[in-house]
Amino acid sequence: MKVNAYAAFEKGGELKPYEYELGELRHDEVDVEVMYCGICHSDLSMLDNDWRATRYPFVPGHEVVGKVIAKGDTVKHLEIGQIVGVGWTAATCNTCDDCMSGDHNLCGSARGTIMGRHGGFADKVRAQSTWVIPIPDGVDLAAVGPMFCGGITVFNPLLQNNISPLSSVGVIGIGGLGHMALAFLKAWGCEVTAFSTSPEKEAEARALGAHHFVATHDKDALKKLYGKFDMILDTVNVELDWNAYIKTLKSKGVLHIVGVASKVQARVGLLMSKQRSISSSPTGSPHAIKEMIKFTARHNIKPMVEIYKMDAVNEAMDRLRNGKPRYRVVLDRTI
Repeated sequence: MKVNAYAAFEKGGELKPYEYELGELRHDEVDVEVMYCGICHSDLSMLDNDWRATRYPFVPGHEVVGKVIAKGDTVKHLEIGQIVGVGWTAATCNTCDDCMSGDHNLCGSARGTIMGRHGGFADKVRAQSTWVIPIPDGVDLAAVGPMFCGGITVFNPLLQNNISPLSSVGVIGIGGLGHMALAFLKAWGCEVTAFSTSPEKEAEARALGAHHFVATHDKDALKKLYGKFDMILDTVNVELDWNAYIKTLKSKGVLHIVGVASKVQARVGLLMSKQRSISSSPTGSPHAIKEMIKFTARHNIKPMVEIYKMDAVNEAMDRLRNGKPRYRVVLDRTI
């Protein structure tokens, strides 16, 4: 099957039209006709070969929404014409201990949608059926794509850390990840506090779901919150005053990191004295993604997106690289 895509042919290069053949469809795979594809900072990192894992020509795109157009002969849970999503992971072994225990996202043999394969900046994308997730009726298809990477990144910690409606949770950063976390936590029933270096974001943070707002430029702000939170969710890619945030945790509270900071330095005594912990997680399992999408539909949650036509892909990438989109960018093949 022929695919028309946009690919970079060198590190940081312009995305140009690129045609390739998908090859024979495996028994457990699904081909999806792309309708929408979100753009994530990971696409930029791969484009620039920041992780030294990029193969060129490189087709970005791992927040795909589209329609099933072909499926392998063992795929029984999906139907031709069904609307689905594909996120960061395109395939796993499904036989290792992690997969067999439901933690497919921890599979050591996982293959990323844009890692050694071509992604969703195209008219078609292929993935293992395990990772092709049905989208319920009533969901805004133009906005749901970012949920399949950014959304599950901040939803999975709620499951992993057994967050309840009685929990008090803080979110560091109101950006591409953080704004979705606020919405999820508000719908979850939690008491939600937003932390930001930008005081002008307070009104927006409250509209997104925060009950409280803390401007972190105030050095004494955290001191007033010692012992308050069951979880602090860090969504930013910078080093922080880790010890100060750890002090805001209750006994057995957790600092959960999904922003890729280069290092974390913390006093063990602060953790040990209250049995606090530091944790992290990569996206989520297919089951977690499915549950997230159901939750999204039930509570009418969607990220704030800026829409570009697919053929404006370079403009959209430049917006993400040099601008400040509010808060996610999506490519639209339907217009």
